Amino acid sequence: MGLIEADEMQWFMDVLSRQSRASADFELREVDTTDPGSDELLPLKGYVEIRCKPTARCKEYPTGDGTAWVAAFERDLAGGRFD
Repeated sequence: MGLIEADEMQWFMDVLSRQSRASADFELREVDTTDPGSDELLPLKGYVEIRCKPTARCKEYPTGDGTAWVAAFERDLAGGRFD
């Protein structure tokens, strides 16, 4: 099970589309930091690293329950963080 939910991935793709960005220009890497010794009922946590291939700019966003990494990415993208 990955850290990125299907609805978050769809939201991410919608953000790229609204900003006229190609999804092929962005690479996502999930990093799971969940304690492997923890109770399996605890939520997964970690971060997603997003890299813009043409500019090589990247940023990490926390993932897991209660996070809004796509909203943070959208603000950064609109603000020119990946240009």
